[in-house]
Amino acid sequence: MARGEWVYNGRGIWCSYKRTTLIVCLINIVVVLYVIHNLYNSLYMYPYNDSQSTFRYTPDQIRKMEESIQIRKASEPVELIKLVKQLKKGFLREDKVVELPQNSKQKLITEILARLRGVDARANATQKLEAVERWRKEKIKEAKGLVHGKTLNSTILPEEASDIARALSSDWADLAEEMGLWIPVEVINKEHDDKPDGEEEFDSRILPGRQLPPECHAELHTDYGGGAVRWGLTHHKASAYECCMACLDHAKRAKPGELKCNIWVYCPSETGCYSPDIYEHKNQECWLKYDKKPKLNFKDRYSESYRNAHPNAPLIVPWVSGVVSV
Repeated sequence: MARGEWVYNGRGIWCSYKRTTLIVCLINIVVVLYVIHNLYNSLYMYPYNDSQSTFRYTPDQIRKMEESIQIRKASEPVELIKLVKQLKKGFLREDKVVELPQNSKQKLITEILARLRGVDARANATQKLEAVERWRKEKIKEAKGLVHGKTLNSTILPEEASDIARALSSDWADLAEEMGLWIPVEVINKEHDDKPDGEEEFDSRILPGRQLPPECHAELHTDYGGGAVRWGLTHHKASAYECCMACLDHAKRAKPGELKCNIWVYCPSETGCYSPDIYEHKNQECWLKYDKKPKLNFKDRYSESYRNAHPNAPLIVPWVSGVVSV
């Protein structure tokens, strides 16, 4: 074993390296244990003591906390919360708009027009609105009766009764807008006849836009009837040519079972066009229609007897129309 020799006061002291190492290690262990002891006391003992003193509430403090909780619950706006929930449900219902098939919409449109035709020609807008409102209520009653099996000889299909009742009730505004139902406060069509004597009565000027091809069969001062497959109130075209092309395109794109456009009616007049209905017809309206046997409503000019019955009617038929082959 290796040994070292130290000299002290003339005497030699022998000490082994192993004994020195053991002494140093013992000192280090004692230091480490002391440090761990101090860390343990600072991290665990003190927070524990603090927590014991922090969460000790007196009975009076507990009573006050319970009272504050009761006051907070009592002050909640219960009625307001219920109202907000009802509004949310209403908004969710409104978002789910009923989508009716095109043939069902067409039936409703036909019935509304029939009801309006039965109104006196001199009736004002309020009377016309009342007539439509009476029809709507009758139709809702008819549809609901059909749902419950209490209605016979109805024009409504049983499988569509529920949707029609809802569409005419909660979704009536959206449905009316989609069908183009709009009754103006007052419709006045005035004709300014300032042509010199002897000049041709009919306007023979060339229609604006591209020249119409032969397949459009365009007829000036002509208004054809038929069921609308596209409402002109919301369907405007820049020229009669584009209106005719829209009809031909509609016929090509129609799905099996759908009505194909075979009649187009266009308003080229900048001051609007006249028609014996509830609407105010404006320039560039393009009506796409279908009729198995197309029939004329008016040709060239309105008769004197008709103008006596309809004072707002002009002398000349302002529309230009055409019957196409599909």
